[in-house]
Amino acid sequence: MPRIVQSEPDIPDFFAKNPDIVLYLPVFVGSTGWWGGLLGTDPKVGPCVTDKIILSAECQLMVIKSQKPIVHSQQSKLLVAEIYPSSQFFKKANSTVATALDMLATDAGIILGLFAGKNPKKFINLVESTGNSYLGCVGYY
Repeated sequence: MPRIVQSEPDIPDFFAKNPDIVLYLPVFVGSTGWWGGLLGTDPKVGPCVTDKIILSAECQLMVIKSQKPIVHSQQSKLLVAEIYPSSQFFKKANSTVATALDMLATDAGIILGLFAGKNPKKFINLVESTGNSYLGCVGYY
């Protein structure tokens, strides 16, 4: 049975008391907060954002779990990066490190990209060497 928590939960304490529960946290457009730090969290270490459910253009639910999935080294990882459009970046990323799966352009001319790759360290190095921002690993498949 779903339970509504009306105050902002202390995540480590919440999952220590409720290890098998899924937390659905609403996030509204323009809001910033601690939840963003969970985007790059290693699910083997603690709670992490495992999914996002878009309710409307103004609100989405972050799905946070503490379950530790089994991750094999040969699985591809879904990686997110904030990048400036550059053919050199895409040439390197798509040929040796990762494959671009989806792109979202922002009003500022920055692209939020979703990539798939087996070696996140190489991907992070590529992203950082081109002056872009690595936002985190959002899943595995």
